[in-house]
Amino acid sequence: MKNRKKRIDLIIELIRNQCVGSQEELADLLSQKGHKVTQATLSRDLKMLRTTKVPTDRGTYMYVLPDSDSLKDKILSFGQAPPRANYQSGFLSLHFSGHLVVIKTRIGYAAGLAYDIDMRRKEEILGTIPGSDTILVVMREDVSRQRAAELFADILGIDISDIIL
Repeated sequence: MKNRKKRIDLIIELIRNQCVGSQEELADLLSQKGHKVTQATLSRDLKMLRTTKVPTDRGTYMYVLPDSDSLKDKILSFGQAPPRANYQSGFLSLHFSGHLVVIKTRIGYAAGLAYDIDMRRKEEILGTIPGSDTILVVMREDVSRQRAAELFADILGIDISDIIL
């Protein structure tokens, strides 16, 4: 059991401090630190840690750990119900600030959702900038919030009433 705890702690450290893109790469890093693991064991460890693979700006992927300060955790800690989420896309919420739109997603979903928004090629949307759980969308200045809400309701497959104007 001690060995497992040390291995888990090392996996957490490696994922937090390095860009680890595959189980094979992680197994090699663990081996360098004296922890030989099978792919099945490593897969179980990653599942238990609830890791997610997210795209990087280099066109590769990396593992990330769930953030204990995530939006859902913060809401639950205040005793409120979590926002209704579109778990297919990872969508949680959408808010406006001028001609900017901030979309919150489940961790690891922002890049894929931003790609889907960009591929719609809507002239009202100038572009997106994704993080791991947030997307910044820049709208054309002449687009009303109502029109933007209609666009995002359609793109995200959500009810327009879920969008805070």
